[in-house]
Amino acid sequence: MKRVKSKFVCTECGYEAAGYLGKCPECNSWGTLVEEVVSDTLNNKKLSTINDEKPLLINDIPINESVRVSTNISEFDRVLGGGLVQGSLVLLAGSPGIGKSTLILQTSGQLCNKNLKVLYVSAEESATQVKLRAERLKINTDLLYIYPQTNIDSLDEQINNIKPDIVVVDSIQAVYTNNLTSSAGSVGQVRECCNYLMRLAKTKNITVVVIGHVTKEGNIAGPKVLEHIVDAVIQFEGDKYKSYRILRAIKNRFGTTSEVGIFDMRSNGLVEISNPCELFLNENHIETPGSVIIAASEGSRPLLLEIQALVGITPYPAPRRITNGVDTSRVLQILAVLEKRVGLNLSKQDVYVNVIGGMNISEPAADLGIAVAIATCLNDVTVNMHTVLIGEIGLSGEIRPVNDLEKRIYEAEKLGFTHAIVPKANNLNKSFEKIKISEVNRITDAIIKITKE
Repeated sequence: MKRVKSKFVCTECGYEAAGYLGKCPECNSWGTLVEEVVSDTLNNKKLSTINDEKPLLINDIPINESVRVSTNISEFDRVLGGGLVQGSLVLLAGSPGIGKSTLILQTSGQLCNKNLKVLYVSAEESATQVKLRAERLKINTDLLYIYPQTNIDSLDEQINNIKPDIVVVDSIQAVYTNNLTSSAGSVGQVRECCNYLMRLAKTKNITVVVIGHVTKEGNIAGPKVLEHIVDAVIQFEGDKYKSYRILRAIKNRFGTTSEVGIFDMRSNGLVEISNPCELFLNENHIETPGSVIIAASEGSRPLLLEIQALVGITPYPAPRRITNGVDTSRVLQILAVLEKRVGLNLSKQDVYVNVIGGMNISEPAADLGIAVAIATCLNDVTVNMHTVLIGEIGLSGEIRPVNDLEKRIYEAEKLGFTHAIVPKANNLNKSFEKIKISEVNRITDAIIKITKE
């Protein structure tokens, strides 16, 4: 009997070893080497080479307007940078049940409405199951082809027959190639199938959209090299207790990675949220100490969010600092500034900071709102809910400038806010009719203005 050979491959960097190693010598990751079966008789396909390609001057390369195709879903286009680029490979990843297949099927229906052929390779569901979802989403078109297949090698023949403009693979962890003997979803299979789809997209100028799974830690399943191969990595996020979903670009060779798209999951599919501020501020606000409104920014879109803080005497030797939606280290820095520069005693207080709605804020423009929420809760002072706070806090207690300040103020004015506390360092030389602007230099100035209201 022929002896079965195996190797161990790192899921993070693709390093190969003859035996198991607890720590990868290449990327220093622990427990990432998995075993793969190696066969001596591989059914290697001869790769087609294009011999007539020659180097071109960059000024001689033509670009037509149809190089980017809109999906007719504005939130998806926003994240992609304006639409799908021809010949690109896009990876859409997200946790199970988040709505990845629903979004891609809706997008396929919209693309078919623009007279584009879409080949939907369903490796996880049968054609009947995809048809049931299409009926729920009210997709009725003659240009959408469903191909329930797990063998990626049979894709060439179907593409030559159908000649699609868009190819969707659902999912990359469920397909396999005959070039490897390992099972579908293994490190080698995912890497080889992704390389095949990349060659397919570039040689035939077909846009390929691949759906990927994520691990329990939130990372994209499969080798880390998967994210390096594709042109764009789109993460689909959401709170299981909320109906809205957030689309975010982690990598995008053809656009920015700072934009987000927001959807609402309903029975008839995903519905775009054109004004997300109404989604996060649609509840009946009760003016309570420790609750403030901030103007954050996601890409080119301003978002008005509510931040709540709770401060109380701790029964434990070490006070707890628990955050939800903001960086814990950032909150610890703000607490240090409040103690040193403002004189607040927080050494024996538990501090809880929460962003209402489940949004995650990473930009420093939320510092002023977090600091004021903590200070007002400690002193039992109520903040007017028609006041919005914008500003970054430095270690000396100064309020530093933020970007896109006018755009944030316009959004607050449109939603009915009457007062905005902003950094004086921005040198705002513009007057607003319906909102009062208070410029502050230091965190103490902002707290004093809040308490005088």
